[in-house]
Amino acid sequence: MQQDILINWSPQETRVAVVEYGAVQELHVERTLERGLVGNVYLGKVVRVLPGMQSAFIDIGLERAAFLHVADLMSSIASRHADNDGASSPAAPRPIEKQLFEGQAMMVQVLKDPIGTKGARLTAQVSIAGRLLVFLPQDNHIGVSQKIPSAQREELRQRLQALTGDMGGGFILRTNGEDATDAELGEDIAYLRKTWARIKDAALRLPPTSVLHQDLSLLQRVLRDMVVENTLSIRIDSREQFDQLKLFATEFMPATLQRLQLHSGERPIFDLFNIDEEIAKALGRRVDLKSGGYLIIDQTEALTTVDVNTGGFVGARNFDDTIFKTNLEASLAIARQLRLRNLGGIVIVDFIDMVQVSHRDAVLAEFQKQLARDRIKTHVNGFSALGLLEMTRKRTRESLAHQLCEPCSACMGKGVVKTARSVGYDILREVLREARQFNPREFRVIASPKVIELFLDEESQHLAGLSNFIGKPISLQAEAAMAQEQYDIVLL
Repeated sequence: MQQDILINWSPQETRVAVVEYGAVQELHVERTLERGLVGNVYLGKVVRVLPGMQSAFIDIGLERAAFLHVADLMSSIASRHADNDGASSPAAPRPIEKQLFEGQAMMVQVLKDPIGTKGARLTAQVSIAGRLLVFLPQDNHIGVSQKIPSAQREELRQRLQALTGDMGGGFILRTNGEDATDAELGEDIAYLRKTWARIKDAALRLPPTSVLHQDLSLLQRVLRDMVVENTLSIRIDSREQFDQLKLFATEFMPATLQRLQLHSGERPIFDLFNIDEEIAKALGRRVDLKSGGYLIIDQTEALTTVDVNTGGFVGARNFDDTIFKTNLEASLAIARQLRLRNLGGIVIVDFIDMVQVSHRDAVLAEFQKQLARDRIKTHVNGFSALGLLEMTRKRTRESLAHQLCEPCSACMGKGVVKTARSVGYDILREVLREARQFNPREFRVIASPKVIELFLDEESQHLAGLSNFIGKPISLQAEAAMAQEQYDIVLL
């Protein structure tokens, strides 16, 4: 699996495409104005201690002071850990006024971004996320993600204990580190320890309210998370960012240095592989297959559904073979679309019904083979009694559609709008209701041009009949800015 990574950078947005064998497999987008503060480490300054709320306000250089509760101080966290190790009843935390004083400098990390009038939520326990591990430099706990099966947890914990040694600090193995080699875990441990050393050094040099560590940008996460053994090149179209990535790679990811390349061609880097066209396709419902078949992908709140159709494909010797070949091609396309659109959670795939069990097994095997290339954890349950394939894919970030789109202002995300005739009949009923309550001189209907046109043509008889029934004139006014379902009834 040969892989190239293309990076299109601009001051407002970074876009990353992972290309395998000439086809885009993954798209990542990060916008400068939408980057949160969660994970950032600051040297804060206590500006106010509130004994009544057992909390403190900490100045970390933002517009509003951030909030730190006593439960998020290291003494309280250490006490909870001790309780978990066998203490019979939890000890009450020391009062915050006995731990903090105004003007005190302390290292804190953002737990929640500021929202509205509320400042950021802080913790005194710093944790640094790597690709496979989370480092807890102020703790000595070695843990394994609860999502990893319990039968494997103890063995993984012992492996991690052996790799970390007695250099101090705690580690938690993330879910995607379940199948990692010792070499990969060792690289992550080295990166995390080096990052913590830089944070401690900055805390000694910089004044209070300074940023000591920012969560990695998408550019840096490319080197940390996306580069694999088969990555041939990492091409970026910005000289300034190329130089910064080289510095980052030199210090933290030296193995990636030789793959970094500056794109200086006349054509924009995303034009090389028609990536903007792929983004446009990835936002649509329909995905056409080369054979003439197609997929319909619908993303809902709870799950994603994928429907496979033969479309215009009639090329096989018999109907069973046509279905089989369409489903085989669809399995490859679906695995790619899950990565490209970053669809997470429950996924239901409605393959075309296959009569032969051997065909169904072959399609399932091909689908699992394609999913094995996905860096995100997937789990396939197989075909249900109704012939639907059920699977899950871990949610790691917003899907591409949620990142780039918003609900339609006309249909409010339903995907359909009422017909002009349905809206017209709603208007007639509303006029009748208003006529029973009020006694205006005239009713004026303001609606979209299509609805007004319907009243002037096909529904003119019904409109005239209503006017005669209520004994009042009904005038019409077209408003181009109105969506088809919108209308107003004005009493004159």
